[in-house]
Amino acid sequence: MRSLNQEMRQNFAEGAGGLTIWDNRIGKRSSYRVLHKRRINTIDFNCENPHIVATSSSDGTACTWDLRHINGDKPIPLRIVTHKRGVQSAYFSPSGCSLATTSVSSTIGIYSGVNLEDAARLDNIRRNDEMMAALKLHSKAIQLSNSKRQRVGTKSYTVKSEKKPKIETPIVVRRSLRTRGIPPASKGLDGDTVDSTTPAKTEPSVESLGPLSMADACESTPSGSSFVESLVGLAQKEAQAPHSIREKLGSGKGKVEASLGLESLYLDPESIARVVPGRITNVRFFPSSSVKMVAVGNKFGNVGFWNVGESDVHLYRPHRAPISGILIQPHCLSKIYTSCYDGILRLMDAEKEIFDLVFESDKSIYTLSQRTNEANCLYLAEGSGGLTIWDNRIGKRSSNWVLHEKRINTIDFNCENPHIVATSSSDGTACTWDLRYIDEDKLTALRTFTHERSVQSAYFSPSGHSLTTTSLDDTIGIYSGVNLEDEAVIYHNNQTGRWLSTFRAKWGWDDSYLFVGNMKRGVDIVSAVQRKIVMTLESPHISAIPCRFDTHSYEVGTLVGATSGGQVYIWTSR
Repeated sequence: MRSLNQEMRQNFAEGAGGLTIWDNRIGKRSSYRVLHKRRINTIDFNCENPHIVATSSSDGTACTWDLRHINGDKPIPLRIVTHKRGVQSAYFSPSGCSLATTSVSSTIGIYSGVNLEDAARLDNIRRNDEMMAALKLHSKAIQLSNSKRQRVGTKSYTVKSEKKPKIETPIVVRRSLRTRGIPPASKGLDGDTVDSTTPAKTEPSVESLGPLSMADACESTPSGSSFVESLVGLAQKEAQAPHSIREKLGSGKGKVEASLGLESLYLDPESIARVVPGRITNVRFFPSSSVKMVAVGNKFGNVGFWNVGESDVHLYRPHRAPISGILIQPHCLSKIYTSCYDGILRLMDAEKEIFDLVFESDKSIYTLSQRTNEANCLYLAEGSGGLTIWDNRIGKRSSNWVLHEKRINTIDFNCENPHIVATSSSDGTACTWDLRYIDEDKLTALRTFTHERSVQSAYFSPSGHSLTTTSLDDTIGIYSGVNLEDEAVIYHNNQTGRWLSTFRAKWGWDDSYLFVGNMKRGVDIVSAVQRKIVMTLESPHISAIPCRFDTHSYEVGTLVGATSGGQVYIWTSR
């Protein structure tokens, strides 16, 4: 393209981004500069100022240049207009006061005024304002700022701070036999020297060898003396109840059988507390008609207690491994069994103010259970697939069977027939057994329910006529009928990952509904009749995923959900 007032010179776009000036008078190039990274598509001169030229390029830019000042090694444009894709043209207006660009990004740019860069910036601001106005972002931002979420101050334990005494390490001066005038030993190394690759056997901690006082195990402030007194008082109050009532509580026949309106379940902000630090592995309601108190175990070996509605949370640490089971004795609420993965079984006796050592195994204990109305025997999932019966009367194991190929996750007894027990296992099966007919040589399950992956729980319904299983294959199984032959499989996302406790569907107060957590910080309610999820409990006060649940035996609609952050949520019926 030829510039105005320069009839003897011609300007060419040459090569990848090059601008060539051809001089007809001398018959050769008079100048060559690389102005763009890719090819130049158009060259246009300003009619008011012929020294000013505009170039468009496939590199996504359009530039204006002063030809008098592009003789350096790195030419500097007067202005740069940027597009997302290649710019096909850049032309000055007839007056020379505006510039128009056309881009493959489906845009046409018009720039006017002296400063084209400022014009482009203002044009972008204008387009962004129009887009935000169309999306109503300004109004939504104002609404969010005006309605900031009020953070609910939840109740929590307070860890007591103890100043550890500074231990002065004595300085040991090492001296060889030679400097001490002792002749060297001629014997050398013997054949009994332990190889460095063999791990040395560590002695068990002192705490696992005997009783642990509750005062030493207490990790919260104020001290647990007031809690111990209240727990002993509660146990005495329950013991003084009429004999008929205690018989019903002990036999499990005092469980409510009333139906529940799901819409009436309500989460009060005052019914939220952080009871323990870290991930909760076990949660239990106290089997009492006079209080709503929960006992919670976590992955660090802590056991926490909270009487719903009170401000104080009481925290103890009787174990040094994840809590696998909590059993509150219905005939004496001041006695609570706890087990953990390090093979320790303890009895918390509030009257004696100790965590007594009941049983110590060299294998892990994965769950703990007890038959209804049988206070002397405990049922433990010990080691890989083992079921152990511990008899307190003789102080040792009375029976031990290997029922599964892998660890047992839950043990649950049928309330109508206490000889029937259901076990779930990581081997992908859940089984029902009749403890009267388990022979050491021939272990035969009454029924075996197979899943594709680990079965995390198997619980009988309150009537004992149905069984539900929860598996990592993303299913919840419901089995009913005389021999549990009627099967229903419901899809449910059970992939909690390694940082959350696994989901375990829990029966409500009758055979109608199951409660199970979901990954969206809600509680799914599964209808055993309709065999599908019929409702989800949600609340803005839930800040973590509820994983483990328990229902209050004597208050319909009182449900506790525990999270991996140590919180418990108590739903009640309005």
